[in-house]
Amino acid sequence: MHDTIGNRVFRIVVLTLLAVFVLVPLYVMVTSAMKPLQDVQGAFTWIPTTVTLQPFIDIWSTVPLASYFLNSLIVSSAATALSVVVAIFAAYAVSRYRFKGRTLFTTSVLSTQMFPGVLFLLPLFLIFVNLNQTLGIQLVGTRWGLIITYLTFSLPFAIWMLAGYFDGIPRDLDEAATVDGAGPLRALFSVVLPAARPGVVAVAIYSFMTAWGEVLFASVMTNDENRTLAVGLQLYSTQTNVFWNQIMAASLVVSIPVVVAFLLLQRNFVAGLTAGAVK
Repeated sequence: MHDTIGNRVFRIVVLTLLAVFVLVPLYVMVTSAMKPLQDVQGAFTWIPTTVTLQPFIDIWSTVPLASYFLNSLIVSSAATALSVVVAIFAAYAVSRYRFKGRTLFTTSVLSTQMFPGVLFLLPLFLIFVNLNQTLGIQLVGTRWGLIITYLTFSLPFAIWMLAGYFDGIPRDLDEAATVDGAGPLRALFSVVLPAARPGVVAVAIYSFMTAWGEVLFASVMTNDENRTLAVGLQLYSTQTNVFWNQIMAASLVVSIPVVVAFLLLQRNFVAGLTAGAVK
């Protein structure tokens, strides 16, 4: 297809506008993080008159950011690992086998994506409270409670996406592995999963990003000891002052793990999303 001058101009204009839309807020965040608090609270200036790295040092003492960072890392990593492991087995069963209730199961999994997460907040909280009262299992205010909560909305998407990705892998590969004497599990791990690596990576990144930046459930299901970063950032705002420069600095710091993971796995992530969308 011939690329006309008009198409090139249109593409350049659109990409320029998108770049401005992304880079301008990022520039404001970075410059605000490197200003003294009085400069941030005063009239906005595009070029800082005073540049300091003190906010990046103060963020660790103003609130226990390191503790919140560790909580988020543990919760997000555990939720991601469990989502990927469970989704692999569930998606493989849905893709390769025909069983009673298969259509109902897949429809139920997909329908969960139609409802906003806030609808599940009160039911989950009541379930956790009742479990504590009847069985003595403490989930509210614990990391495990938050991990289970995140599984409720990351796992359905992971199953749906991986099932579509497994459907695109020829069944001849499974049959060839079976002929060589491999069982279903060996065929899954030695043949199907290597071919489905982009889809698995995409699911892992999605699950991690969802858990890392979630605020609503974390604000209800956690306490002072296991508070996550998304909730902990609110503590830079007190009744008497708002440390805007530290908020910006902390936001940049907590974004690093997600940005680094995305950049390292970008190819697999894009390939996985593309394949999942096609299916």
